[in-house]
Amino acid sequence: MATGDIVEKGDMKESIRELFEYRHLLFMLTWKEIRIRYKQTIMGFFWALLMPMLIVAAGVLIRQAFALVSDQPVNLRDVASICVKALPWAFFVGAIRFSTSSLTGNSNLVTKIYFPREVFPVSAVLANLFDFAVASVVVVVVLILARTGLGVDILWLPLLLVLLVFLTLGLGMLLACGNLFFRDVKYIVEVLLTFGIFFTPVFYEAKMLGKWAPVILLNPLAPLLEAMNDVIVLHRPPDYGWLGYSASWAVLGFLIAWKVFDRAESAFAENI
Repeated sequence: MATGDIVEKGDMKESIRELFEYRHLLFMLTWKEIRIRYKQTIMGFFWALLMPMLIVAAGVLIRQAFALVSDQPVNLRDVASICVKALPWAFFVGAIRFSTSSLTGNSNLVTKIYFPREVFPVSAVLANLFDFAVASVVVVVVLILARTGLGVDILWLPLLLVLLVFLTLGLGMLLACGNLFFRDVKYIVEVLLTFGIFFTPVFYEAKMLGKWAPVILLNPLAPLLEAMNDVIVLHRPPDYGWLGYSASWAVLGFLIAWKVFDRAESAFAENI
C-alpha cells in the first residue's frame, strides 16, 4: 500500500487491532533501538545504569545539603527512596526524548509504505522499558542493603508501572506528532526535561515543601513517584486522591494522544 493510501481508522479498537497486526514490525523496531544502544558501546549494559546512578548521586548530594540544615543525616533508607524514584524518572526522560524524535528520525520509512506510525513512539517507549528492567536490578540490591523489606502494599506496584507507561506513551505520541510539524519542539522538550527534575519529587519528598506540596503534585508524574516510594520503601498505600488524579491524566491523556496522532497521520508524509 502506498503512503498516500492512508487507511481511515474508525476508532481506538481499530487502531489497536491494526497495531497488533504489525506487532512483528514493532518488535523489530524496538529490538533495533536496543541493539543500536548496546552493540557498539564499550560499557554495554552499563549505559542503562548510568543515568539512574547519576540521578541518585545528585539526589544524595542534595539530601545531604538538606541534612546539614535539618541535622538529620542521610541514611540508606533515604538513598533507597531516591533510587526508587530515580529509576522511573530516568525511564520517563529517556522515553520522552526518543519518542519526540521517533518520526523525524525514521523519515525514510514514514514516506514509503503504509503501516501504523504509532509503532515509532511505542517502540521508543518499549526500548526504554528494557533499560528500566536492566537498571531495576541495581535498585533491588539497594533495597536489600537498606533492609526495607517487603509489605503487602507492594501489590500496588504493577498498577503504578502501567500508569507510568500510559502517561509516558500519551505524552510521547503527542510530542512525536508535534515535532514532525514544528521541529523546534524537540529543543523545548530538552530544556523541560533538563530542569523538570527540580519540579518533580525525585530528590525529595513532596511533604518536605509543606504548603507548596500540592503545587508539585499537580505534575501528573509526581504522585506516581511518591506512590512508588510509599508502596516500596515506606510500606503504606498510596494517596488515593492523588493517585486518581495521575490515573486520569495517564488514561485520558493516552486516549486523546492516540486520537490526535491518528487524525494527523495522513499529513505526516508531506510534512516530514
